[in-house]
Amino acid sequence: MPPRVSVLLPCRNARPTLDAALDSLAAQTYDAYEIIAVDDGSIDGTGARLAARARGDPRLRVLHEPARGLVSALTAAATVARGELLARMDADDLAAPDRLARQVAWLDAHPDAAACGTQIRYFPRRLVRDGARRYERWINDVLTPDDMDRNLFVECPIPHPTLMMRRTAYEAAGGYRQTEWPEDYDLLLRLVADGWRLGKVPEVLLDWREGPDRLSRTDPRYAEDAFRRLKAAFLPRLRLAGRSVLMWGAGPVGKAFARALQQEGQTVVAFVELDPRKLGQTIHGAPVIPPSRIHEVRGAYALAAVGAADARAEIRTALEAAGWREIHEWCAVA
Repeated sequence: MPPRVSVLLPCRNARPTLDAALDSLAAQTYDAYEIIAVDDGSIDGTGARLAARARGDPRLRVLHEPARGLVSALTAAATVARGELLARMDADDLAAPDRLARQVAWLDAHPDAAACGTQIRYFPRRLVRDGARRYERWINDVLTPDDMDRNLFVECPIPHPTLMMRRTAYEAAGGYRQTEWPEDYDLLLRLVADGWRLGKVPEVLLDWREGPDRLSRTDPRYAEDAFRRLKAAFLPRLRLAGRSVLMWGAGPVGKAFARALQQEGQTVVAFVELDPRKLGQTIHGAPVIPPSRIHEVRGAYALAAVGAADARAEIRTALEAAGWREIHEWCAVA
């Protein structure tokens, strides 16, 4: 009988952390799974160690591939996977013993969802800086499908190493793509565009290793500008529905989003700003107005694009007071 879950485990020079990651999977309380480990051109003995581990564990299948990168490794693993559910993990992270069991149960209980993640804990804590701690708090608070909808364009709402998704939805969306922006966020937005919902098990079920060599720190596909281009590419399809844009925020974040949207052919009709020094100016051809005038552009779709701490909550309060409905008439993008 084929396994129900296939764990996709790309490995590039992961020898120092590989055994701990595999041990955490071997300790799962859920046993109907396989691991598809892809040795992505490693030169540190990772491939040999995977082969040795596979000889002692029939659930571990190993692919040896040239060094082509994460998307190629994930695609290779998914192509040979036998499970109806595809789970992600990295070779330097640690899964809680009940991670797979809890995610399978969550997806069984939510047939309208294509995928779910879990809460995470960065480790080792001595390396976790303030920015990562803020992100950890934010990502662990985005839990329900409704939370996912509200925060879909703030940041990728599911940490990639915690992802579990339905194979049918993954294949229908076209799988992972080699793009100029983050492959996981790109895939999740396509799943939503296909009509699926997303969610999260409200438990810390993965320890996510922090360090300076993470792709999110070194690869230009995970830079702020790449995230912005990705959002600008998907906003017209998932939120704007042909409407023009009211950009809430005339600072660097709002200006950059306006440029990205204009490059996608979108019209920005106004910027909303609290700073009296900016009121009355024109930015990228659009006037800067105070919040008291947003009724003048009510047909536009508002994007909250202010990077300051707590700004999102303040904008939400102001727009709700003015009768603007979140998701339907506005969303946060920062």
